[in-house]
Amino acid sequence: MRRRTCSARHPAGLLQRLAAGAGPARAASFRLLLLGGAWWEPPQPRSARRCFPVRFPSQVLFRLVTFGLNAFTLRYLSRELNRPVVNVRLTLLYSTVVFLAREAFRRACLSGSTKRNWTKTINLLWLTVPLGVFWSIFLGLVWLHLLEVPDPSVVPHYQAGVVAFGLSAIIELLGEPFWVLSQAHLFVRLKVIAESLSVVSKCILTVILVVLYPQWGLYIFSLSQLLYVSVLVMSYVIYFVMFLGSPEATKKSFPVARMKALLPNLVEDETFVNWKEARLTWSFFKQSFLKQILTEGERYVMTFTLLNFGDQGVYDIVNNLGSLVARFIFLPIEESFYVFLPKVLERGKNVKDQKQDDVAMAANVLELLLKLVLLIGLTITVFGYAYSQLALDIYGGSMLSSGTGPDLLRCYSLYVLFLAINGVTECFTFALMCKEEVDRYNFVMLALSFTFLCISYFLTYWYGSVGFILANCFNMGIRIAHSIHYIYGYFKDSTYRPLTGLLPSPFLVLVYIISGVITGFSEVFFCCDKGWMARLLHISVGALCFAATIVTMFCTETKLIHFVRSQFLSRYMKKGT
Repeated sequence: MRRRTCSARHPAGLLQRLAAGAGPARAASFRLLLLGGAWWEPPQPRSARRCFPVRFPSQVLFRLVTFGLNAFTLRYLSRELNRPVVNVRLTLLYSTVVFLAREAFRRACLSGSTKRNWTKTINLLWLTVPLGVFWSIFLGLVWLHLLEVPDPSVVPHYQAGVVAFGLSAIIELLGEPFWVLSQAHLFVRLKVIAESLSVVSKCILTVILVVLYPQWGLYIFSLSQLLYVSVLVMSYVIYFVMFLGSPEATKKSFPVARMKALLPNLVEDETFVNWKEARLTWSFFKQSFLKQILTEGERYVMTFTLLNFGDQGVYDIVNNLGSLVARFIFLPIEESFYVFLPKVLERGKNVKDQKQDDVAMAANVLELLLKLVLLIGLTITVFGYAYSQLALDIYGGSMLSSGTGPDLLRCYSLYVLFLAINGVTECFTFALMCKEEVDRYNFVMLALSFTFLCISYFLTYWYGSVGFILANCFNMGIRIAHSIHYIYGYFKDSTYRPLTGLLPSPFLVLVYIISGVITGFSEVFFCCDKGWMARLLHISVGALCFAATIVTMFCTETKLIHFVRSQFLSRYMKKGT
């Protein structure tokens, strides 16, 4: 079937022509970006594809299974028992170790071209392991001796849980060279299937052990966490064992020929690492402390001070439920955008010194991505307000739908809008700032971190767990303002204005307002203690309003719709022939 093309005057047509003329690597990363990094990738090596077959329906199935298993596990646990300790206390330990040990290395090593001395880059990445060991021991002692230890009769085996989650962070860091190499070469299918297998394996083991051996306490979640990271790392290892040395790898001139090359190697008469990458890593490393506070700040405040374990558990469940869209849609877009930008624009150069075709491509992609995530965020904010209580009642029963749960999820629906915009704008900023700009931004992050912690404490003191989400909205608002200021300054001397992607059609905004009012009244009259018939009526009202919103979107945001159709549908139509 012949591929449909866009008009040369239309932005989608411009981007198609730019992508087609930018060479295979840029065109591939460009299309990868458009599909959010999770639904399409460049053709994989055949031997590896046989090992990791995956399609979009299977990804949806993985996520639905995970969602169902988590809901099943939740109904087996009291809000005062193990889940708050695991999802807040121990998961915070694991995420902190992993973030501090690898985030700076990822950002530095994914910057620039794939044509580099990969031996030195891999050597640098292996430094994440000893760094992870240090953070695991240091933070593990803090978690064991400085934080409140739960009552052993209610939450048994807490000490074993701390050790297991710290160890799981170290195991995951063993796969870091494989992850960065696969991301840099756009092996997205590998990432999707590895994460899906590991998450589903973890959920299945958790359900089995919760049903059969509930008295094991934190042993259940510790074993599940260790299984998760083991499956994740082994998926990458098996993939590269099959791929390296294959005819496909040789044909594509893959920069690594043997598995031994993925281990630390000394090169005669050369330095152990690329010092330019190392210095950039150090700049990002200083920033990573501050970013972790901004990212997980409410959990630190929650862990060290204000809320009891029961309230922590409800907040964490609502937080995980509310962040589904961020994890499944926004995060893949951000990761792919961060990989795409260095292939188009060079870090540290102003807009006049870049190739103008590349500037045009980057500006148009940024504008369309901003519009895409803005509309997704607005939709969640508007419809999330009226359907939060119903969603929590279906997911976790009255334990979640009564009390503060619905108010938490309503506030989180607004927070999703901030997350959506910040993800894309901050991704552009971090991908293009030079080392000196990153260092200067560290001071901004320092002031913002201190302000955020103070606001989190006082808002939580006044409004309870809702205060955490309000503080996060403030935090994201400040970060968005900084990124918008950077983007405006970057394109100021050009004819491109990608920030117009943050301006939806006025008529579409009106439809959003009307839909929010109608669904709000529907919740008052039909939800959620008037039986299933009333609930179905409430859902039907929301479906009609949602359909009206989508139709309006198709009529008013023609630039975005045409672009998405030209990139998504033409690909699937081609696959179907």
